[in-house]
Amino acid sequence: MDGGVGCGQPDGACRWEARADLVVVGTGVAGLTAALRARELGMNVLVVTKDAVDGGNTRWAQGGVAVVLGDVPGDSVDRHVADTLAAGGGLCDTDATAAIIGDGPAAVGRLRDRGARFDPGADGGPARTREGGHTAFRVVHAGGDATGVEVERALLAASRDGRVPMLEHHVAVDTLRTPAGDVAGLLVLDGSGVPGVLTAPAVLLATGGLGQLYQATTNPAVATADGVAIALRSGAPVADLEFVQFHPTVLYTGEGARGRCPLVTEAVRGEGAVLVDSTGERVTAGVHPLGDLAPRDVVSAAITRRLASLGEDHVFLDATHLDAPTFQRRFPTVLAACLAVGVDPSRTPIPVSPAAHFSCGGVVTTVDGRTAVPGLYAAGEVARTGLHGANRLASNSLLEGLVVGTRAAEAVAADLALGVLAEPRLAACPPVPVVPVADRDTLQRVMSRYAGIGRDAEGLAVVGSVLDVSAVDRPLATRELVEDAALTLAARALIAAAASRTESRGCHVRDDFPGVDPEWARSLTVRLTPSGQPMLDRPAVLTRGAA
Repeated sequence: MDGGVGCGQPDGACRWEARADLVVVGTGVAGLTAALRARELGMNVLVVTKDAVDGGNTRWAQGGVAVVLGDVPGDSVDRHVADTLAAGGGLCDTDATAAIIGDGPAAVGRLRDRGARFDPGADGGPARTREGGHTAFRVVHAGGDATGVEVERALLAASRDGRVPMLEHHVAVDTLRTPAGDVAGLLVLDGSGVPGVLTAPAVLLATGGLGQLYQATTNPAVATADGVAIALRSGAPVADLEFVQFHPTVLYTGEGARGRCPLVTEAVRGEGAVLVDSTGERVTAGVHPLGDLAPRDVVSAAITRRLASLGEDHVFLDATHLDAPTFQRRFPTVLAACLAVGVDPSRTPIPVSPAAHFSCGGVVTTVDGRTAVPGLYAAGEVARTGLHGANRLASNSLLEGLVVGTRAAEAVAADLALGVLAEPRLAACPPVPVVPVADRDTLQRVMSRYAGIGRDAEGLAVVGSVLDVSAVDRPLATRELVEDAALTLAARALIAAAASRTESRGCHVRDDFPGVDPEWARSLTVRLTPSGQPMLDRPAVLTRGAA
C-alpha cells in the first residue's frame, strides 16, 4: 500500500495503489477532453476504464456535433438555445443551456486543434446537416455518418501525444471517502478481480449512460449505469432518470433483437427520408409541424402508437430518393449495417423501430461538472447539467461532453488551488460493497416491457416487485457483479421517479396520465437512504459549486 490510505479490506486485500491529482473514469468524449485539459493545466491525471480505451459509446455517435460557428445565415447561438429548450419539454435549466451552447464554438475549435477533421462543405467550411428538433442546418459531421469515430480517434491520438496515462480493464467499484464524506479516490478491480486503490483529491465520472437497462439499445455493452451507482453510493443525488430517450430509427434486425442494435442516424431524415408504415402511410403526418424532423420523443411516440394500432413491430424509413453513390458517400456506416441484413436503402425502405438511446438525466452537476459531494465531479451522459431536460436535442451530447469535460478539468484545478479538496491520506480503502444484484436478463425484460416508451402505475409496480424479489445481496468482486449491481440500483431509482411523475413529458410517457401537468415542470432528484434504498428528494438544487 506504499504507506497511503488505510485499508478496510479483510486480510489487507487492497493489493496495490496509484496516486494522481485527478482520476477520470471513462474514455468517451467527456473523459478524454477533461484528461487533456487537466494535463494542460499541469495536473497529474490518470484515466481508468473497465474496457479497452476505445470501448466506450463515443465511437457510435453517427449524426455529429450541433454547434453554431457563425457561417450559416440566419442561425445563432440564441436560436440553438431556443431549439434546445423547446425539445427539453420545460425542464432544461436555461442558464446552463445558454452557458454550454455558448461555449460550443470554442470547444469545437479546440477539438479541431487536436486533430479532428470534419467533412468539408462546398464553400470550404464544414459541411452541415439538420436533425430532429433543429430549425437550422447546424450539425457538423465527419466520415459521413461516423462523427463519433473521428472524435474518438482525435482525442485518443492527442492523449497519447500528451502522455496521458490510461489504465485499461480496471472497473471502478466505489469511491474512497474521508470521515467527512469527501471523495478522495477510487476502489477498482483489475481484470482478474484483484482490488486496488487510486488515491486522488478529485474523481471525475465520465462513464456514459444506462442503455443496458433495456433489451434493445443503441449503446454498447459497457453502458451499465456504473457512474450513477457510484455517485449515489457516494452521497450525490441524481435527477431526471425517468427521461430515457428512445431513438426512433434503429435498424430492425428481427423479432426479439437484443443488445446493441445499429442506429440509423437522424441525419438520413435530415437529407429527406420519410417514415412510413407497412401500408405506405406517413407516420408523422399531422403529428408535429416539423414532421419527420420533430424532436425524438415525438417521433418515437408516433411510431409506437402506429405500431400498436397495426399490431406490428417495425415501420420503414424510405430513403430511396437518394441514389446509391450518394447514400454510400453520406451514410457509409448505415449502408454497411443495412447491407448486412439484406437491405439496399437506395432501393428498399429501411425497417426501423425505436430503441433505448440516451439518458437525459444523471448525476446532478453544475455546468462545471461539480456535484454536491466535494471531490466528486461528473461530465458527459452520466451527468445531469440541465442541458437536456425531458428530451435531448439531437447532436447536443458530443457538444456537452466537449464543453463540460473542459470546464470540469478547470473546476478541479481551481478547487485544488483553493485548497477545498480533501487530503487523500484521510480516506480509508473501503471493503468491497455488498449490495443488491438482480439477474440482468430478468431486469432487462421487465424494464423493456413496463418502463420503456409507454408506462403506467401498474407496470412500474411490477418492475419494482420483480427487482425486490430477484435481487440478492452480493459482494462486488467481479466486473459483471459491479455492472449488474449498477443496473439494479439505476433501475430502482428510475422507477421511483417514473412512478412519482404522474404526467407525460418529453421522453417520459405515462399511458395512465397522458397529459402534461404544469405542476410537474420541475426535476425529481433521487438519493440513497442510509440503508441504501433510492428515495425521492426535493427538486434538483446543488448546495455548493454554483455555476
